[in-house]
Order: sequence, then C-alpha cells, then structure tokens
Amino acid sequence: MPRMTRTVTAALLGLSLLITPSLRAQSPGAIVAVGGGGTTPAIVAKTLELAGGKNAVVAVLPQASELPTTGASSVKMWTEAGARSAREVSFDDRKAARAILREATLIWMPGGSQTRFMEKIEGTGLAEFIIERHRAGAVVGGTSAGAAVLSAEMITGEADLKSLKSGTTVLKKGLGLLRDVIVDQHFLQRQRGNRLISGVLDHPTLVGVGIDEATAVIFQDQAMHVLGKSGVVVVDPRPATREKFEAGQVVAATGLRLSVLREGMTYSLK
Repeated sequence: MPRMTRTVTAALLGLSLLITPSLRAQSPGAIVAVGGGGTTPAIVAKTLELAGGKNAVVAVLPQASELPTTGASSVKMWTEAGARSAREVSFDDRKAARAILREATLIWMPGGSQTRFMEKIEGTGLAEFIIERHRAGAVVGGTSAGAAVLSAEMITGEADLKSLKSGTTVLKKGLGLLRDVIVDQHFLQRQRGNRLISGVLDHPTLVGVGIDEATAVIFQDQAMHVLGKSGVVVVDPRPATREKFEAGQVVAATGLRLSVLREGMTYSLK
C-alpha cells in the first residue's frame, strides 16, 4: 500500500474512532413506564442501569402530585438506589429547571394526576426541552400519572369503565415521547380494559399498552420489554377491520391483536 494511502486510511480510521462515541451519545434514551402501585427495587435498578448506573444524574418532576413531599421522596429513592445525584425540578424557575434537565441522564415523573402535570408544564417550554434531552440520550420515565404523560395522545382518566362506546375515553395532549402508543396504568388492578379498547378503536393508528401495578415497560428501539411482578396487556388495532360507528355508539371491530405479556417478554411495535 502506498504511503499516502496508508496515511489517509489511518486518518479516516482515527476520525471514525473520534466521532463514533458522539454519534452513540445522540441515540435516544430508553423510556420507562411503570404502572403505579410501587416502583420495585428491580425496576429502579434497571432504570438506573440504563441511565448510567452509579454515574446517573436524576431530575425529578413531581408536578403531577398534590403532595408537597412527593418530590423529596422520589429524590430519596433514587439517591438510596445509588444514583450519583438527584434533584427536584420546579417549574417556577425555568432557567434553573433547564439547567437541571440539561445535566440529567434520567428524567423521572412520579404519580398523581397526568392532567395536572400537563397543565403545569404548558407554556414553560420544558416539555419540548425534555423531548430534546431524550433525543440526546437521556432516559425518561415515570410511574402511574408519570407513565401516562409519556404518550402523545394521553389517557386522562375520563372514561366509561362499564361500556365500550366511542368518545367515552377522553384523550388529551401528553409530552409526546411515545407517539404511537397510549399508555394506561394500574391496568388490571383497576379493571381499565374497556377504556383502553374504546380509546384505541377511536384512534386506530395507536397501540394500547395497559401496564399493571409494580410492573414496567421499557421502550427501546421500537420494542417493549416487560419487567415486574404482574402483566401488561397490549391492544393493537392496526390490523383490525373497524365497523362504522358514531360518538356515543358501541365500538366494534374484528381482527384486533391482543397480547398478554409478563416479565422477560418483548413486543415489537414495528
């Protein structure tokens, strides 16, 4: 090989070694949705592992909760689990909030009311910044209401749990990290199957993911991985044939894809 060719080849190899880590750093982080009812030590440990292990820096956003102690409790949970640091984020000081989020490798949202969370974050610009940080590699997750807000079309809790009627499952704008999925929580414990089925048949391009308590779904690379003590129900309307129905009428469809998952199982969203 001529000397110049060897020199160019070596230079290109060196350049590729330099840019590869930065390209990897730009890969989106995982998304962790917990169904409420307690975030188990195994779920906490796995989430921390995804966020950098002992080097994890956690930003806690407790705005879904009415309890003043929620943020501090979550900070304590992550620090005791081994995170390098954990801090609570206030929306009152947006500059300080952005500074904390910018350093975070894990952005975490405890439970409460998903509607309250979205009302508080609206107009702050922080929702868009969270999406930006996720695209840059930060892990984003939450439990209960903190899981529901991850969807672009967010389940609100307003629903008829005793029927399957169009328009009865009310969806509002969520953070938008999960654009093709509706996340429901406390799913088996609170018998929320009807509202998720009605919701996905009203929005047939979206996959319904019902997560039970003490159970998590980790979204990564268009796949869902299940971890926890209970189950996850996936209602996929995309291959279904829907009957025509109007708002208030009973929904109907054939060919829905229904999957029931437990710990260790994976479901592809492709």
